[in-house]
Amino acid sequence: MKKIGIIMGSDSDLPIIKKATDMLKSLEIPFEVHIYSAHRTPVEARDFAVSARANGFGALICAAGMAAHLAGAIAANTTLPVIGIPCKGGMMDGLDALLATVQMPTGIPVATVAVGGGANAALLAAQILAVSDAEIAAKLDAKRISDAKVVLEKDASVMEKL
Repeated sequence: MKKIGIIMGSDSDLPIIKKATDMLKSLEIPFEVHIYSAHRTPVEARDFAVSARANGFGALICAAGMAAHLAGAIAANTTLPVIGIPCKGGMMDGLDALLATVQMPTGIPVATVAVGGGANAALLAAQILAVSDAEIAAKLDAKRISDAKVVLEKDASVMEKL
């Protein structure tokens, strides 16, 4: 099974990354987490991206705020799928990070989830791996069924109260 690489630009992004790691743990998908900065540790970030495929990764998740160049810097150095998580911070409460993450030049795509969307980033990475991994696909199918059941139970509960 391929693993997911998770890179955060700062340890201040850890609460968002925790949502991603919790989701990956629940799906039993292996992952590694690292702190690399596009600006303060560019060599280490590049080295990680360049060697990611050879090191068994199938997709990468990058979380960064403010200038939010991390996902783009990683994507520039690998052809693996890269998912950006814009983080709150700076003067626009995460909008600046969202725009920096989503506005990539042609040829260097970065999939982008909502500001602070750690769980969805993990689910998207799992869906990418599920294209060629039936075990992960089955776990995602089961999760969707379970999630729907919870909503329907809440629906029935509301109807009973009214």
